[in-house]
Amino acid sequence: MPLIEVSTYQRWIENVADRIDPLVSASKPYLDGLDNLPSNGRFLLVGNHTQAGTEALLIPYVVRRQIGIRVRPLADRRFGNVKGVPADLFAAAGAVVGTPETARELMTAGEPILVFPGGGREVSKARDQLYTLMWQGRNGFARLAVEHDYPIIPAALVGGDDVYHVLTTSDGRWARWSKPLAERLTGTTDMGMPLVRGVGPTMIPRPQRTYLRFGTPIDTTRPKGAVAEKWTATVRERAKAALEGELAALLEIREGDPYRQLAPWARSAAVSP
Repeated sequence: MPLIEVSTYQRWIENVADRIDPLVSASKPYLDGLDNLPSNGRFLLVGNHTQAGTEALLIPYVVRRQIGIRVRPLADRRFGNVKGVPADLFAAAGAVVGTPETARELMTAGEPILVFPGGGREVSKARDQLYTLMWQGRNGFARLAVEHDYPIIPAALVGGDDVYHVLTTSDGRWARWSKPLAERLTGTTDMGMPLVRGVGPTMIPRPQRTYLRFGTPIDTTRPKGAVAEKWTATVRERAKAALEGELAALLEIREGDPYRQLAPWARSAAVSP
């Protein structure tokens, strides 16, 4: 059987993306801040991960639809161990393993990049951690952005942490018992395995509307005389504060949205930007 080239997979993915707009529109996602995306594609999107993982697909789709340029997501280094067709699909979608060297190459080329500083920790959140950024001191993205004067754009997404009811807390007995198992499965010591349920007692995801907003670009150009490490820390905190602010605003918008659970009879009354 002949091997399929990555470029072929890329064309397939792009063809699918060009044809799913009616499907995406059917769920009527709340999209705001599209004008904050520079048309030249030279920016670093900094987002939050959710249980559903919707952000990893929706953000690149929306950006490509808006400015016509493919986003390059930076993935966990463990994806570097993926082989065969999954690895080819991974590459065809534009994703790369998130090493500093790779990020520098993309920034030198002026490509749009997507990063989730919280990584997998933000996917497996406990009940008391929903929509909380779990960056744990990570500032590599800010350092690279400063090195290349790369604008940072917060990409906040709400809805994905509500597809399941989370039953356990971060300081409960289950969290302590499950940590060794989570470490064995993921290789990391800072990821939990919360107990969840979906529709009723099942694991079927609950229907939830998605709310996505791109914030105002953050200038990362280091001021004359500023110490590099201090400026990097400043940029990181500005990005974190901006993303937290956008999440808080979207959560407030969602509270007053009758269409938040995708009820068909409420579609016409859905809140819009």
